[in-house]
Amino acid sequence: MANNVIEVEGVSRCFPVPGGEFWALRNINAEIPEGKFVILKGRSGSGKTTLLNIICTLDKPTNGTVKIDGVDVSKLSDYEKENMRRTKMGFVFQSVSLIPSLNAFQNVEFSMRMAGIKPGKERDKRIEECLKLVGLGNRMTHMPAEMSGGEQQRVAIARALAHRPRLILADEPTAELDSAMAARVAQLFAEMSKEEGISILMTTHDVGLMGAADFLIELENGERIDGRREVESN
Repeated sequence: MANNVIEVEGVSRCFPVPGGEFWALRNINAEIPEGKFVILKGRSGSGKTTLLNIICTLDKPTNGTVKIDGVDVSKLSDYEKENMRRTKMGFVFQSVSLIPSLNAFQNVEFSMRMAGIKPGKERDKRIEECLKLVGLGNRMTHMPAEMSGGEQQRVAIARALAHRPRLILADEPTAELDSAMAARVAQLFAEMSKEEGISILMTTHDVGLMGAADFLIELENGERIDGRREVESN
């Protein structure tokens, strides 16, 4: 049985608002198994991004705990949290945020430098491997302005993958893509989780992508409305 990379236990998040308080999350329990592609489903305002921010240690829960590889992240220093984000996590966002003055290879290389991976043949080999994995083996020297939106997003996925993180967090990465490219990105995540053994948590409200995931976690108005559900294979 796979180990859980992430364990969310009784997590709630309350924000002060004029005249009272707003509970963005209420008593969320969830597990992200090793090497699985998990979709965090919900409409805008359901609490998806808040939960993602708590999991990646950019925010703190009002109540409850988050464990990464069994470690309660609330007990880590700010430096330890930052180091965990750089080395154990990869990120893909709706806005790809590639560095416009760097080509595809260099954008992926930059993320590996940030993760503390030293230069050399092995690093270059890994960059090429990741770009080929996302179908851009022939676009390594192309600049972001020379690539389509879908190609740029695939560079961002290669960038998140390259340093072999334990977990990739993807916040609405397909929101600005057409349906065919969105399906391709979801399928890439499914393939990567199996081939690389990386856990992937992706937020989306696109029901057309649900079938690519191993598990679904659904939020509505800050509450989980399902148990962990394994997606039935076709």
